Amino acid sequence: MNFVDFFLGAYQDRETALIVLEFLAFGFGIWSVWLAKKANIWVYPTGIIGTTITMYLFFTDRLLGDMLMNAYYSLMSLYGWWEWARIKHGQKVRSIERMTERERYWAVGLVILTMIVTYAVYRLTNTEMDTSNFVDIFTSGLFFTAMWLMARKKIENWTLWIIADVITIPLYAYRGWGMLSIQYVIFTILAVQGYIAWKKLLHNEAAS
Repeated sequence: MNFVDFFLGAYQDRETALIVLEFLAFGFGIWSVWLAKKANIWVYPTGIIGTTITMYLFFTDRLLGDMLMNAYYSLMSLYGWWEWARIKHGQKVRSIERMTERERYWAVGLVILTMIVTYAVYRLTNTEMDTSNFVDIFTSGLFFTAMWLMARKKIENWTLWIIADVITIPLYAYRGWGMLSIQYVIFTILAVQGYIAWKKLLHNEAAS
């Protein structure tokens, strides 16, 4: 099987409307991460559009765990949008920072809690579990926590995105989501760039 067949073969029998929607999710997703790299608040409205489309796509394929995670991303995007827009005493409430020790404990707890909840969703929906589902459970924990850290403008959010993105590339390819798999290759590159850009901004803020 060649590269093209591996990534695009699953689309031969797929409805045109679903392919178009996946392409739109692909575009908005990349645009959103590019904006996040620049710490631009428009990361959130573009992200909401992308995750809402993705929710529908996962629903059509009965990937309920992935669908619920994207519902969370949409809700967390609203929270992040509000956090990044908040102003107090003429200053933005959120600026790029490193995690505190307390936040590290919270982050570990969120990863574990999300994994438990995602596993429970799979069991409650009588999903037949295989290795890909358990990989999805783990990445869900990382993505969930990365979204929370991004909303609070913690630079460590990029580390979690990078790890989870790298794992998701083969996961989505295995499930036949060629465009989304390629999207996560681009996400990984942008996440590395995002970490470097935020680190530079953090350094500049500390020096000012």
